[in-house]
Amino acid sequence: MSAASTRVPQQERSRATRARLLEATVDCLVEHGWSGTATTVVAARAGVSRGAQLHHYPTRTALVTAAVGYLAERRAVELRAEADALPTGADRLDRVVDLLAAAFTGPLFVAALELWVAARTDAELRAALLPLEARIGREMHRLTVELLGVDERRPGVREAVQATLDLLRGLGVANLLSDDSARRTTLLHAWKTQLATLLAHTDTAP
Repeated sequence: MSAASTRVPQQERSRATRARLLEATVDCLVEHGWSGTATTVVAARAGVSRGAQLHHYPTRTALVTAAVGYLAERRAVELRAEADALPTGADRLDRVVDLLAAAFTGPLFVAALELWVAARTDAELRAALLPLEARIGREMHRLTVELLGVDERRPGVREAVQATLDLLRGLGVANLLSDDSARRTTLLHAWKTQLATLLAHTDTAP
């Protein structure tokens, strides 16, 4: 067997190992929080040896930031796929906002929030997390513009999109400790109306 033929399966095994570690890390962050997400716990949950875990991610900070980045990329792909089934008419804005709102209550948001809170007092984690969060924020903003089908060069569009994401993030936080679905539904309905008005205004602005 040639060196090339053995290298490909090894690369595939490495990718599979990394994926198991990253998915197990997100699960641990959601279930046990930052304090309970020890690398030994993650390795055991992933069915990966401690040595293999250290080979791929030598520190907890490297592991958790990679996990959030991995899940963010996967979720963006899923959002685009789900958006393909959305209507193109007047109902599209409502459905896009609902789709995005769900993203701010899922495992990625919960895991990221655990890291945001921990990073407030952990300088190493904060240094690793800031550039990752900046990239995720830019990509989420770009995705929202794409899903809404709006032109960000028009005055007010960027602000309207960012206000939408900030609102959804805040509602996601409010939903963590108790079921906030009734108030959430009311606020989202009101914001959809406001957003439609804002975007319609930018479409007709000179």
